[in-house]
Amino acid sequence: MLAAQRQELILEQVRRTGGVRVADLVESLAVSDMTVRRDLDVLEHRGSLRKVHGGAVAPEGPRTEEPGFEAKSTRQEDEKHAIARAAAGLVEPHSAVGLSAGTTTALVAEYLADTPGLTVVTNSLHVAEVFHRTARPDQTVALTGGFRTPSDALVGPLALASIRGLNLDTLVLGVHGMHERAGFTTPNLMESETNRALVEAAATLVVAADHSKWGTVGISTIAPLDRCDVLVTDSGIPDAARAALSERVGRLVVTDVRPRTEQG
Repeated sequence: MLAAQRQELILEQVRRTGGVRVADLVESLAVSDMTVRRDLDVLEHRGSLRKVHGGAVAPEGPRTEEPGFEAKSTRQEDEKHAIARAAAGLVEPHSAVGLSAGTTTALVAEYLADTPGLTVVTNSLHVAEVFHRTARPDQTVALTGGFRTPSDALVGPLALASIRGLNLDTLVLGVHGMHERAGFTTPNLMESETNRALVEAAATLVVAADHSKWGTVGISTIAPLDRCDVLVTDSGIPDAARAALSERVGRLVVTDVRPRTEQG
């Protein structure tokens, strides 16, 4: 296979899933580790991707670029399921939990659907749909009002009025990016304001973010890293990021990623 053909296959996978691992490319392309790394160097030089420890991710877009829910839902699927399962395990039965909008938090809702006695507050149409579908009589779900964003979050004055004055045991927060200086960020100013209100309402903040979010900076900061009590991410997180996060967040949980058929 010619180098140009390999590189196009690599880019196709990055576009489809949001990231690639060197080890996976070595196996799927039947080439050496060094060959894959040279291809990644070439593609990074062109601005087609961004190298991270052990692989590469899609290049960082403009700070206000906001992909839709469906586009984001196909990225890092196995990682998000592993993270969501671990994050859901941090929520106690019979507690008040907030779930922000996002593809990972929508999966957290799936894993919480059978948890007894929950009171759920969310500004996510997808999260509310999960609990509406399962309809446990011992669960209460409050969906904020508000304007709908591209990520299907409800934001604005109605959402803020619904959240302010609440006292949540735990908030599971999904983010667009996380950065050592900028903290946890989003590309949507109104969504940032709503998420900050959720953070203020929560006794414990759990952030659920896969490795591709590291180094990405949206226009608005939701919270600094040290506000996070537990960060749940996956084993693709670079070593330098692990070190930085371990120093700043209360607790770092790194999940092992397996195909969903093996996750149970």
